[in-house]
Amino acid sequence: MKKLYNIASVIFASAIIVLSFSSLKAETSFGVSIMAGQTDISGTEFENGGTTDKNTASFEEMFVGGSIFLETEAMGMVVGIDYVPLDIELGSGSRSDTNTGTGSNASSTQKASADLTDLITLYVNYPVGDNGYYLLGGIHSVTVKTAETLQNASYGNEDIYGGQFGFGKKVGNLKYEAFYSDFEDISISSTGGSGEHSISADADAMGFKISYGF
Repeated sequence: MKKLYNIASVIFASAIIVLSFSSLKAETSFGVSIMAGQTDISGTEFENGGTTDKNTASFEEMFVGGSIFLETEAMGMVVGIDYVPLDIELGSGSRSDTNTGTGSNASSTQKASADLTDLITLYVNYPVGDNGYYLLGGIHSVTVKTAETLQNASYGNEDIYGGQFGFGKKVGNLKYEAFYSDFEDISISSTGGSGEHSISADADAMGFKISYGF
């Protein structure tokens, strides 16, 4: 993932330099997008530092969403920023734990879920040929927001980055894109409770996006 993110950073930085020193007048526009796709998540929960229990899971989750964007075009190249105002669900799960002893804590159901919130993407469109086709490169910034039902413990949120690659075609005011996004590893530790809990997870996504610029 780190290599993917570094490549995306170089692509975006080089595009910014080219546009900054361009003598041509840049054209700025804004618009809206809709998208759909699938996230693939694999992760492990460690209890007591992994010395007593380790729970591993992987699953796929479909998503739909929308975004707003602002972009600038010069020399045939586009640099923009895209913001997704609604959360994208990464997934949820539960399990039943049976503890020794009596009382309300003898058994319990542990539940947890995670969403991507405030997803911001800085992107570049590189033209390929003269038919409106282009390559897409971008950098993601997003917050992983967790919600859980644990015994006297809770997980926090974490800000992570990611890289995006894809290709698209522009037809008039419309753009059609297919993309792949890979996010850096997520590592979150719990607070509270009697034991040490932590989660390590990796997520990536593939999808299709339709945008309309005004």
